[in-house]
Amino acid sequence: MNMETVELKVEMVGIHEKRLRKCLSKLKGIYKVEVDGSSQKVVVTGYAHRNRILKAIRRGGLKADFWSAQNELLQAYAASASHSSFRFNNLSFF
Repeated sequence: MNMETVELKVEMVGIHEKRLRKCLSKLKGIYKVEVDGSSQKVVVTGYAHRNRILKAIRRGGLKADFWSAQNELLQAYAASASHSSFRFNNLSFF
């Protein structure tokens, strides 16, 4: 089996990163786990099959799915919306 990289979207707040890492530590063949809390993106590198990785995270009580291009678009939209609302709040209507 070849080493592969699996990108996931995992809903996380606060302590969930610790729970996530604990779930993945039980799987054999995990080489590296990278977590980006702001975008809720998790990148897992190793020899474990992608479905087993997803299943392990879900068993830990976390909502997770495979990362998709749609997640990238939503992330970009959310970032641009927060900037435009910031400018909008600076406008005066009176």
